[in-house]
Amino acid sequence: QVKLVESGGGSVQNGGSLRLSCTASDSAFDQTCMAWFRQGPGMEREWVASIDGDGTATYADSVKGRGAISKDNAKNTLYLQMNSLYPTDTAMYYCAKAGGYYCPLNPEILDFRWWGQGTQVTVSS
Repeated sequence: QVKLVESGGGSVQNGGSLRLSCTASDSAFDQTCMAWFRQGPGMEREWVASIDGDGTATYADSVKGRGAISKDNAKNTLYLQMNSLYPTDTAMYYCAKAGGYYCPLNPEILDFRWWGQGTQVTVSS
């Protein structure tokens, strides 16, 4: 059983930055697609960014240029650096792990088998 634990969320003002972390319990961390999703109040969960086993990253248009996904394989940890945050970025952010090495071109919830409990990000205006 894979366990994912997110951290790093919090409250920031408009224009601020945060770095989210997700630590995975499995030893195959470096061989699988990892991603960040988020779910705002009253919204559906949406994909934010993903990273292949080889480190190739892709981003949703909503965070492109403001977000950076990365990972440290030695620490089994996934990161999401978010800059220039807007109130519309307010959401619960979830870490997710797929079963394959490469991420789907258009990642969806069903593509990911394991999920963390989430970390809350609140951006005030």
